[in-house]
Amino acid sequence: MNAQPQHMVLQESPPERTGGAGARSATAAFLTQHCPWADPDAVLLVVSELVSNAARHTAGWWRLRLTAGSDTLVVEMDDSSSELPVARQPDLAGGGGFGWHMVQRLAGRVEVSPQPHGKRVRAAWMRPAPAAC
Repeated sequence: MNAQPQHMVLQESPPERTGGAGARSATAAFLTQHCPWADPDAVLLVVSELVSNAARHTAGWWRLRLTAGSDTLVVEMDDSSSELPVARQPDLAGGGGFGWHMVQRLAGRVEVSPQPHGKRVRAAWMRPAPAAC
């Protein structure tokens, strides 16, 4: 892997036209090329949830950004909504409430920060340490 971080920006808005399939396939390709150590199932679930939440809760634009360093992977979702994610009680009858909990459990670290024109959700993973012999 290069010493310089590798970046990919996917701007898929308005979400009504593009959905999350493009973001998931581009993320899978990015992981294969730049971050083969990352758990693709966990990362793709987080990306799917962030894209779904942006499409559901944001009337304006959203932007997904992936950054891979030598030992880190960062997924950032910027969107035009100033509403911060809120964990809610999961509804087993089909009313949702599972996604934000899932994002927080699957990512190594999750941060949410207000931005001048919305917010940023940042999920990060560190490369696992090599197994001891």
